[in-house]
Amino acid sequence: MTNITEQKPINSGFNAASTTTDVIKGIDLTGKTAIVTGGYAGLGLETVKTLVKAGAAVIVPVRDKAKATLNLQGIQNVTIEVMDLMDATSIDTFASKFLATHDALHILVNNAGIMWVPLIRDSRGYESQLSTNHLGHFQLTARLWPALKNANGARVINVSSWGHHYSSFVFEDANFEHRAYETLHGYGQSKTANILFTCELDKRGKTAGVRSFSLHPGAIVDTDIKRLLAPEKLIEMGIYDKDGNTIYDAEKGLKTIAQGASTIVWCATSPTLNDMGGVYCENNEIAVIDTSEDDHKGRNSLDLRGVMPYAIDKENAAKLWTLSEEMTGIKFDI
Repeated sequence: MTNITEQKPINSGFNAASTTTDVIKGIDLTGKTAIVTGGYAGLGLETVKTLVKAGAAVIVPVRDKAKATLNLQGIQNVTIEVMDLMDATSIDTFASKFLATHDALHILVNNAGIMWVPLIRDSRGYESQLSTNHLGHFQLTARLWPALKNANGARVINVSSWGHHYSSFVFEDANFEHRAYETLHGYGQSKTANILFTCELDKRGKTAGVRSFSLHPGAIVDTDIKRLLAPEKLIEMGIYDKDGNTIYDAEKGLKTIAQGASTIVWCATSPTLNDMGGVYCENNEIAVIDTSEDDHKGRNSLDLRGVMPYAIDKENAAKLWTLSEEMTGIKFDI
């Protein structure tokens, strides 16, 4: 394996408890355009609010327009457009409309995602977590490439997770056609894909001024992603206390939404990351490489730190790019 050599901390000045207000301070995004998938709930909504306050115009592609309209009500400089990451046609329609009305895209935050779902397949037969969390964003980024390139300095942020520790990318059976489906393995594979995509996108895109970052935001219980988990499971995971109350401890990754979204915003806007890219971040810092040799079974997920070597392996990254082109039917030429 040959890993990304830039994967080491840079002493950012921020930490696990830093908030979106902290990391955006002094940054002016006036005249900049951003797209945030899943930008109408949880981390995405906080990201949208923060970018708008800094002066950016933000487009939010949404699956649930009624919910998005309600949640984004009163926020200036936000445009809602319909898009479903599991529907290739809707992605193309959204991107075509954006390109027809915008010359440049400065920030693309691929934030929307699903977790803890049963085995569901999209219309092409692809497992839903891989389809939503990676393939949809791969296609969206490819379609928006002309605008990213025209920005003369753009960033693509892929929201991953420490959940990538649960699984490498299984190239031999990415869609669980020949192995038993386990939801966290599907999730882990899709989050590893986010990181590998980031590595290869940055490698290919940096000559055009497009840099890419992936990240783990933290264990943010106050989002919609917990809707499929019983309170007993959240207590077992150490996210709720024995009485069912949310535990907040930023050092353990148990963050508020403003703390969780801060690493997204930091990756998207921090001037300290200029001329950098292709790295995985956590706690508003470039993460260390996880060199532990165990398979993480039996370990509390809140104890997982850093990025697994398989997720920043250059050969894996190039291989996933080719597979993603094949699965989406898109030639992503840069």
